[in-house]
Amino acid sequence: MSGIEEVYNKITLKGTIVSEVRFSHKVYGEDFVEFDMSVMRTSGYKDMIPVTVSGRLLGTNILSTGDYICVDGQIRTYNRFTEGKNRLLITVFARELEIVEEPEFEFDENYVFIEGYICREPFYRVSPKGREITDLMIAVNRMYGKSDYIPCIAWSRNAKYARLLDVGTKIRVSGRIQSREYRKKIDEESYYTGVAREVSIHKIEEI
Repeated sequence: MSGIEEVYNKITLKGTIVSEVRFSHKVYGEDFVEFDMSVMRTSGYKDMIPVTVSGRLLGTNILSTGDYICVDGQIRTYNRFTEGKNRLLITVFARELEIVEEPEFEFDENYVFIEGYICREPFYRVSPKGREITDLMIAVNRMYGKSDYIPCIAWSRNAKYARLLDVGTKIRVSGRIQSREYRKKIDEESYYTGVAREVSIHKIEEI
């Protein structure tokens, strides 16, 4: 793992595989597979997180629905053209993966640490219930001149702080990755239902 990736973009997840393991893509002769992982919050809500892993890392291990696993890696983002437009998709790129036969953890784990630059004007809003929210987009550098563009959401006191940050500001964020369903109206009779994923910020600081 490069020093840049190791320091600037880290995620640890513990949870359960909830989908079939399917072929994702091939790079330089190496196969990659993907699956969805359920990570339960202390509230009981389950975040559904896609994970990508190389066949080389898996070796002879066979992953199945229902397996409890620990994953260490990075958040990766890419654009896919669907429904007539480009959509930002998020996956967890596994650097280490362990199947846990008899979990002894009281709770699932979901920890994210990223360091990067604000690349879009912060968007501040107030929810219908009066909660303050600021949406951020953070560019995190990785190898070969590439970057991952990671959507983040700050709440309450963090939202007040984040709304005042300028584009180009370097920040450090810790939190968790979350998923949520949304509905978008297509026409008078139909809706598109999708899943959005973002980093929910617990701590944020300017560097």
